[in-house]
Amino acid sequence: MANHKSALKRIRSNEKKRLLNRYQHKTTRNAIKKLRETTSAKDAQKLFPSVVAMIDKLAKKNVIHANKAANLKSGLAKHIASL
Repeated sequence: MANHKSALKRIRSNEKKRLLNRYQHKTTRNAIKKLRETTSAKDAQKLFPSVVAMIDKLAKKNVIHANKAANLKSGLAKHIASL
């Protein structure tokens, strides 16, 4: 166990951040799945900006890599264009 107050605080804050990152990452993955399953172009156009915003937030906080975010957004844009 940690010997310093600052180490104990770091453990607590890391756990909070880990849980929040996990929640946001899972929510984003579900939104991406929902967008990919959408067959209506109009519905997909409505969902796309919110999903892109979620992906950008994850990339900004280094939950996912910036290149992965770009690849995801590109793939989703291609999917919407093909509808």
